[in-house]
Amino acid sequence: PKPQNAITVAVSSRALFNLVEEQRIYEEQGLEKYVEYQQNNENVILKPGPAFYFVKALERVNARLLELYPDDEERFDIVLMTNNHAQVGVRLINSINHYGLTIERFCMTGGESPIGYLTAYLTNLYLSADSDKVQEAIEAGIASATMFTANKDVAYSDTQLRVAFDGDAVIFSDESEQIFKEQGLDSFFEHEQLNENKPLAQGPLKGFLEDLGKLQKKFYAKNERLNCPIRTYLVTARSAASSGARVLKTLRSWGLEIDEALFLAGAPKGPVLVKIRPHIFFDDQMFHIEGAQKLGTIAAHVPYGIGQKHQKST
Repeated sequence: PKPQNAITVAVSSRALFNLVEEQRIYEEQGLEKYVEYQQNNENVILKPGPAFYFVKALERVNARLLELYPDDEERFDIVLMTNNHAQVGVRLINSINHYGLTIERFCMTGGESPIGYLTAYLTNLYLSADSDKVQEAIEAGIASATMFTANKDVAYSDTQLRVAFDGDAVIFSDESEQIFKEQGLDSFFEHEQLNENKPLAQGPLKGFLEDLGKLQKKFYAKNERLNCPIRTYLVTARSAASSGARVLKTLRSWGLEIDEALFLAGAPKGPVLVKIRPHIFFDDQMFHIEGAQKLGTIAAHVPYGIGQKHQKST
């Protein structure tokens, strides 16, 4: 599809594949040894990385869309966006072909930051294993997250793309979280009840949730609601009774549906995520990311909002 019609997901090579050993060689022995190692092993297939199953799920959605809308270009376009050198490209191509992935667009920047290219590629979502690059992309206004591998292997749905989002500082802005961090829980509840009918401002991942919603509606239009290959989840530490109404009314005001909303009232998110088994879970708080990882969820950290200052200070 042409970039202006596609939902472009840019993925780094270290998010798509497991390059832990290669990264160690790069850090300990330098660039030349790294490139030499990659060339000597270019016929050795790389193992899946944290974004691999998410990308596979995007491609399955594309296959279903092409069945229903053969001439439509509104579907996912996956771009490999990496600061790797072109000499490493053969091993990446061999691995992509081995797994049958459809990744036609490569951007290999030879050590330079790829962030400037994200805008040129009209990127809707950027996933990387490099937190500095993700921070740079977020500051450039691009929906981005740092990928973390799950600590356990679990089976993911191969018929339905499942995407789980935290609420504040992910789908929504961090305005409410600021009150919670600075004034405490009681002030937060009071503020949310007073502002129940005032929609929250958007956060960095609102656009991607919107993109998923647009594709879901294409399936609904073909009477495929019950068989839709995309399912979205809101997994929030908010309490439903005290601060849930504002969240749901905000989504409604945006014309967005979320398939399942789970208000955990401060309970750990990990056990709920084990039940959902999302291909990706977006959260702005590292302790939620770590809790999800431990129980086998592939998590993506969104470095946005006041929560980052608190994480750095602790």
